[in-house]
Amino acid sequence: MSSHTHSSSWRTATHLLHDARNRTPHGETSDGLFLTSGFVYDNAEQAAATFEGTIDHLQYSRYGNPTVDTLQERLALLEGAEACLMTSTGMGAVSCALLAGLKAGDRVVASSALFGSTHWLLSHLLPSYGIDTVLLDGRDDKAWEEALSQPTSVVLIETPSNPMLDVLDIQRIAERAHKAGAVFMVDNVFATPVGQRPLELGADVVIYSCTKHLDGQGRVMGGAVLGSKEWVTEKLQPFARNTGNTLSPFNAWVLLKGMETLDLRAQKMASNAARVADALAELPGVTKVFYPGRKDHPQASIAQRQMRDGGSMIAFEVANGKEGAFACMNAFSIIAISNNLGDARSLVTHPATTTHKKLTEEERAQLRITDGSIRFSVGLEDPADLIDELTRGAQAALAIKAG
Repeated sequence: MSSHTHSSSWRTATHLLHDARNRTPHGETSDGLFLTSGFVYDNAEQAAATFEGTIDHLQYSRYGNPTVDTLQERLALLEGAEACLMTSTGMGAVSCALLAGLKAGDRVVASSALFGSTHWLLSHLLPSYGIDTVLLDGRDDKAWEEALSQPTSVVLIETPSNPMLDVLDIQRIAERAHKAGAVFMVDNVFATPVGQRPLELGADVVIYSCTKHLDGQGRVMGGAVLGSKEWVTEKLQPFARNTGNTLSPFNAWVLLKGMETLDLRAQKMASNAARVADALAELPGVTKVFYPGRKDHPQASIAQRQMRDGGSMIAFEVANGKEGAFACMNAFSIIAISNNLGDARSLVTHPATTTHKKLTEEERAQLRITDGSIRFSVGLEDPADLIDELTRGAQAALAIKAG
């Protein structure tokens, strides 16, 4: 296959369309889709040499596939990473990134503001393997200083966090993590690779659920882990390949199509979110709004320093608790109720009863997830229509009498 030359002078939108353009001799315009589980060899000697590693030849789609390889190369170039490995889901990416380099007796420090399944990995699975896990308030610099005053294997954060949009200082945490000897991992799914550059701020590993903005159409699942070539090759790749956490070629092809419009979608969704967040803050019945692009966000200065814009995610709270939140969401006709995010269509979910349901009431309180909290993924609709919807929802929440 032939490949176009990558140019460092290209801008983001051009990278998304032309990086790693691997064409077959047929000269196809769109990226090729290789729906094959295996590959054949010219002879037995070639097969043996392939497994020996003395020649470069595709073996099996669990180990490598041309479509998946193209996606990995393009995403790595976009992120500014030496290497990328795709996984079957976003949580597959998180679990592989964590488990690939950990063993019994190791220590992990993480912000407690995490997606529910990631929180479960840290609070339940890793301790069961004899891995010490410390969860702390990621906004508290003194807590980081204390936790990282002793040797640590991995540090993990989400920023902005799911679902209440805490914005953590990547550069500051990176400095502390590296002094403790840790591999510093950042889940960058809310910000997207075009909205925030964790590697440039000191992160060692970046994690994505490609199911979200990278697809952007709610079609397929996938995950990605990016980092140094040495770490990906020696730690991550053997674990992922041998445990079978592999992205299908079809899903990789769909994600390649999604990436072509990622920059356009992300900019428009962030623009919509900024306008919608300002409108939400003025609505009777809405008691709190958290949006990294607003000056009243608790970490607005950090967001302004390390994010391109405020992103597409908003968290807000309505009056009258769970009943108010349900009434608000049930009043929507355009905004759909779904626990997905990053879609071209606007989506809302109620974290306390969905994505963070398995957390205890105390744990949710520590993360400021109340019964009235709603997570809002802003889509590509006309923002005036979204504001009309939210106005109806806020009125419905206000009309509920607290039980």
